[in-house]
Amino acid sequence: MQRRWTKASWSGARARRSISVLPETSTAETQIVSEPERARVHKRTLTVVIMSQILGGAGLAAGISVGALLAQDMLSSDALSGLPTGLFTLGSALAAYLVGRSTQRFGRRLGLAHGFIAGGVGALGVVIAAVAGSVPLLFISLFVYGSGTATNLQARYAGTDLAPANKRGFGTSMAMVATTIGAVAGPNLIDPLGAFADALGVPTLAGPFILAAVAYGAAGLVLFIFLRPDPYLFARQIAVGATHGSDTSSANDTPPVGIGAYVGATVMVLTQLVMVAIMTMTPIHMRAHDHEMAAVGLVIGLHVGAMWLPSLITGHLVDRLGRTPMVIASGVTLLLAGGLAATAPGDSLSLLILALILLGIGWNFGLVAGTALVVDATVPQNRPRTQGAIDVLIALAGATGGTMSAVVMVTSSFQALSLGGGILALALIPVLLWARSRHAVSP
Repeated sequence: MQRRWTKASWSGARARRSISVLPETSTAETQIVSEPERARVHKRTLTVVIMSQILGGAGLAAGISVGALLAQDMLSSDALSGLPTGLFTLGSALAAYLVGRSTQRFGRRLGLAHGFIAGGVGALGVVIAAVAGSVPLLFISLFVYGSGTATNLQARYAGTDLAPANKRGFGTSMAMVATTIGAVAGPNLIDPLGAFADALGVPTLAGPFILAAVAYGAAGLVLFIFLRPDPYLFARQIAVGATHGSDTSSANDTPPVGIGAYVGATVMVLTQLVMVAIMTMTPIHMRAHDHEMAAVGLVIGLHVGAMWLPSLITGHLVDRLGRTPMVIASGVTLLLAGGLAATAPGDSLSLLILALILLGIGWNFGLVAGTALVVDATVPQNRPRTQGAIDVLIALAGATGGTMSAVVMVTSSFQALSLGGGILALALIPVLLWARSRHAVSP
């Protein structure tokens, strides 16, 4: 007898079919995800992320090292030399939003891969703009290049997707520390990359962006090919399956974001604002005091290394000592960095190196602790969207710091900029203590 399909029976069949193709909601499949299997996938994820971050760090370093100097030459203006940092951090804000949304729907693999590849395209555009002498193309390309910066930061969350609650700082730190290798090597290749660019007929300062184009593109391909299974989708499968067997409706509901996420966001936004403002103007300050490009590369390379390398220790400290002590340490370290940069003689390379190293360490403390606070206050169902939104704010803070730093330096001085940034970093402490008094954040 032929079955007659009513509207109700057709809807029921569609619902049953949709359940059959969504393994993350299957109770039976969730039961076979043992703790050893979760740990194995987490370990594989960290390995792949480390590979991509080594490459991503090299791409990230180009804009930090010579972006302001390239704009200064092309625009013939010191007041606009902070614009490149503002543009690529503004571009990273849009990219952070898109990567977060993409991760929520399709997983980390596609979002991160496409973000890095877009950053590579932007870096290539910067090279073409420098050759053509086109300022509009330079601005557009720097905006697109910011996708790599956002993706480099977003990749740290992949290290926390499958991490146990007591090892989230470690998961963040391992994803970050790999950036050190490429980020330190990049600025110290300024001279050879400049010579390579000269041999190709490309302006010298565009040389590091050639490396950035290759490095970002390679990072995207590594993630696209090897980040399987997708850590976010795997974590969501576990989280949804844990409640699906007992209560279907609760499995489909998205819990609210905890207050701790807002505190973590505040920590990361302030540290980013202070770090970018001081870092962006350091090459301009050094060139004004007749430092060679090799010296600029050394200072920025060590600074970027200090941003990422301490993650080897910071993650453990965040997990063992707690989020609060590390946030306080971040504020104090940034104050010391700003004070030293403000008081160091302009021709003192060693003191500038020390100041920029402290600046990087303070930023690292804030980013790792802030990331842990955000992960603590979210669940897989709302985490990527929240992380993407927060990284938009971080990118906007960087854009503000990069753009306004040049204005402050021209209207006042590098010393005023550095000291003001250090004092601003102390705002982290009352914000955190207020939140703790209301039991809004983890210890």
